Amino acid sequence: MSFLREFLLFLITRKKYWLVPIILILAIFGGLIILSQGSAIAPFIYTIF
Repeated sequence: MSFLREFLLFLITRKKYWLVPIILILAIFGGLIILSQGSAIAPFIYTIF
């Protein structure tokens, strides 16, 4: 958790607000890939890429 806190402080102090949407999208796609392992949703997720 300290890594997240330090990263957020870095974003605020350096005014790198444009990184927030990129990180959120990567986290969402990562979560989808982890949750869809071995499920019926997997073929639909693979068509996105």
